[in-house]
Amino acid sequence: MDGVRPLLELTGATVRFGADAALDHVDFRLYPGEVHSLMGENGAGKSTLIKAITGALAMDEGVLRLAGEAVAFATPHEAQLAGISTVYQEIELLPNLSVAENICLGREPRRGAVMSRRLMRERAGAALAELGLELDPASLLGTHSVAVQQLVAIARAISADVRVLVLDEPTSSLDLDEVAELFRVIRELKARGVAILFVSHFLDQVYELADRITVLRDGELVGEYLTGELLRIDLVQKMLGRTVSELRSRERAAEDDAEAGAGAILRARGVTVAHGVVEADVELAEGEVLGVAGLLGSGRTSLAHALTGVARLESGEIRVEGESVRLDSPRHAITLGVVYSSENRRRDGIVAELSVLDNITLALQSERGVFRRIPPARRRELAASWVDALDIRPPDLDRPVGTLSGGNQQKVLLARLLALSPRLLVLDEPTRGIDVGAKVEIQNLVGELADNGMSVVFISAELEEVLRVGDRVAVMRDGRIVETVVAADVTTDSLLALVAQPGEDEE
Repeated sequence: MDGVRPLLELTGATVRFGADAALDHVDFRLYPGEVHSLMGENGAGKSTLIKAITGALAMDEGVLRLAGEAVAFATPHEAQLAGISTVYQEIELLPNLSVAENICLGREPRRGAVMSRRLMRERAGAALAELGLELDPASLLGTHSVAVQQLVAIARAISADVRVLVLDEPTSSLDLDEVAELFRVIRELKARGVAILFVSHFLDQVYELADRITVLRDGELVGEYLTGELLRIDLVQKMLGRTVSELRSRERAAEDDAEAGAGAILRARGVTVAHGVVEADVELAEGEVLGVAGLLGSGRTSLAHALTGVARLESGEIRVEGESVRLDSPRHAITLGVVYSSENRRRDGIVAELSVLDNITLALQSERGVFRRIPPARRRELAASWVDALDIRPPDLDRPVGTLSGGNQQKVLLARLLALSPRLLVLDEPTRGIDVGAKVEIQNLVGELADNGMSVVFISAELEEVLRVGDRVAVMRDGRIVETVVAADVTTDSLLALVAQPGEDEE
């Protein structure tokens, strides 16, 4: 952008955690009226750079300039007052407050000394209308889906006098129509001159939206590129520091091998859960990966809850290794070798304040009970083995898990579940918000687990991923499993047609 001064500029940004440099003399520029994508593997330094920009983290070295003036934000609130708003992948709102209260939080309109709820609802309604979201501003935020809460977070960000908008994985919980609506809003903001930093692991979205791309790897700047001049294969190689051909991929077991297992590990017949799943039939053989595909709201997560004791069955039967069971709770399911990883790893998975060591051994210690403590040396040995096996970075057992990247947090959660030696692993969106390299690692891990006899239910909104990982794919619509297909027999396009096909009442 010749002749145009950056609206926001970082020079020599360095952030250290002990001996580790999360950012090492990184330069970054963001111009008015552009969408700039920040790319890199989990642990590359993206989140640290965002925190340095938004006042959430102090730099050890470097200068931040806004409109040419050096600034130093002590808190995110100071950055917001300067016009820098952020929407994070993990929703940072208050579910016990109304939609309007969340949008206006910290900026409540007043008439004199009294807060005006009418003005608050009007202001929130205008922000929601700008997103094309028909939502009652007075409704409780926690009653809405994760996708709607994400859009409310974005409405909050744009309701202020925003000059720089940071979007950290804003589309990870949105369906195709909601993504299209968000992109419309982003383009309008761009046309107004707002500078937008867009972080996403969806390459299609990056190439559709971004004007420029900055790539980080291991806390260092790899380079800054015009999107139109950087091939996707080159982008992936710059992010990973190695060629795509070096990434292992699962060699799918032959179909007859999957069918030759010694009976089903799990059989579900006519399973029904309130407001979620209707008369679902599921069968899973030993060492089989069953992918689950469906649009947002199709019942994928409800199916996972039904199979793992999170939700109570209204009707139907579940058999584990041939024995009829009543899964009263996730704890009961664990005793039967059935474990569940939630799509919301921050709320239902990791304990951010605890160490990597504590998080990995948490479920195992809980299963043993308070009077059968795992010896400290054994705990460290066990946790270290999983850190090594899953390549959790940095390999610091005593580090609070909340300070790790999203991908490494997901690996810690998987390590906790695998330490229980389960027979069936139910994974709900295990690669959501994870970079290309970590995504392939987790996909390969699932394949290796299946090769060693573990059965896996793998739920993902990415159809290509479901086909890559699964032996068979259960297609869900409106809470029903409408068809189960052999993964090798369908393409991404044909699977999309099955997923998006309208129900009989919609035709």
